[in-house]
Amino acid sequence: MSAAPPGEQPRVWPMYRAMVGVGLMCGLLIVGVFQWTGPRIARNRAEALERAIFQVLPAARSSTTFRLVDGERFEPRGEGDAADSLVHAGYDAEGELVGLALEGRGMGYQDVIHVLFGYAFADETVVGIRVLESRETPGLGDRIETDPGFLANFDALDVRLDESGSALAHAIEPVKPGEKTEAWQVDGITGATISSVAIANILDQSAAFWIPRIRARLDDFRGAQP
Repeated sequence: MSAAPPGEQPRVWPMYRAMVGVGLMCGLLIVGVFQWTGPRIARNRAEALERAIFQVLPAARSSTTFRLVDGERFEPRGEGDAADSLVHAGYDAEGELVGLALEGRGMGYQDVIHVLFGYAFADETVVGIRVLESRETPGLGDRIETDPGFLANFDALDVRLDESGSALAHAIEPVKPGEKTEAWQVDGITGATISSVAIANILDQSAAFWIPRIRARLDDFRGAQP
């Protein structure tokens, strides 16, 4: 590149101005797209969660979301409350509490798996599960969402508490495909071992945290149907 003639400054400013302008326009475009799509994404997620609640609690006809307060009691979630430490209570047509929908997260083969599962307190069992978010390998890891045999693990998965009421009587245990012998075990999926084990571990951790607290405060959920 030839040097600028004596007394003439390189034309840097126009290039700098153009780069700043392009960067500013890109930034404004990104912010605008986010502001436009953000509410729609949030609405779609809320609708998907609501559908999942009724899928994992088939007897429910309405639901109310509660938050855990001070680690010991549950209150209906209000507008503006943080979106963590939440459980979803399901009620039948007469307004009776029929179960709770609980969330869990954990690492799968590729990324975090986010699930929702139904807890029937009368039977002390998990009665359904839905994957809310997953990036597992198509055709393999994503079978945790579609494989009938695997999903059958969660028709009546034992999550009873021990005599103290402070812990599960039996940890939810992943086993090799076809080796399930106990009601708290989860048969894995051939070819998707890591993903299926991840689901069992996610449920174990979430159930161990939530169920003792829920059982101790069941009255917090009664009479609060919408």
